[in-house]
Amino acid sequence: MLLEVIATSVRDVIAAEQSGADRIELITGILEGGLTPSYGLIEAAVQATKLPVQVMIRPHSYSFFYDRLDVAAMMTDIRMVKKIGAAGVVLGALTPDRRPDVEVLARLLEEAEGLSVTFHRAFDEVRDVQEALDELEKFKQIDRILTSGGKPNVLDAVQEMKHLVAWSHKTSIQILAGSGLTIASLPAFVAETGVQEVHFGKGVRVNGDPLGPIDPVRIQQMKEHRYESTKTDV
Repeated sequence: MLLEVIATSVRDVIAAEQSGADRIELITGILEGGLTPSYGLIEAAVQATKLPVQVMIRPHSYSFFYDRLDVAAMMTDIRMVKKIGAAGVVLGALTPDRRPDVEVLARLLEEAEGLSVTFHRAFDEVRDVQEALDELEKFKQIDRILTSGGKPNVLDAVQEMKHLVAWSHKTSIQILAGSGLTIASLPAFVAETGVQEVHFGKGVRVNGDPLGPIDPVRIQQMKEHRYESTKTDV
């Protein structure tokens, strides 16, 4: 199982790597669901770690609908992410009627050529999950979908996540589970859904505070759970 940790500072990046995280999602505006960090922060984060850094490409938190001005800004951000040397980007776009905006995605993904791509939790707001999956599967650059199964808390979407994982086995897209997972709930959730990648934000922070620092002990405990699960499976 791969552990992705949200980082909002270079200090977070260093703490996550030292504690055993496998990948970083770099954002700002954590209370708004994540926004694009500054170029200075991206560069410092990439230089501070050997872990892959996935950079959020989201110009505002009003919605997941983007007009031509938003798209122009997002394309510039993607170019800078490539120039700085981050591993990938986290992006998504919907139409006003909550379908994947395939035209916007095509432009963004063309700009992101060569980068790893995560389609973010805009997925949890689509009007029809299967329709969205069919559309996203056409974009071979998308490596994973970050989702809570359409629910605010992924622990309330076990059946939905099982369906998504089963679908992913027929594609090249990985399902990345996030929102609401805890160290205690992780082993049973992974066993029941079959997810192979998990995403943690406040769940690995001191006192579960999204604005608090990374708690290395929580990440280390999670690694122990993963090890125990592996021994059980064997």
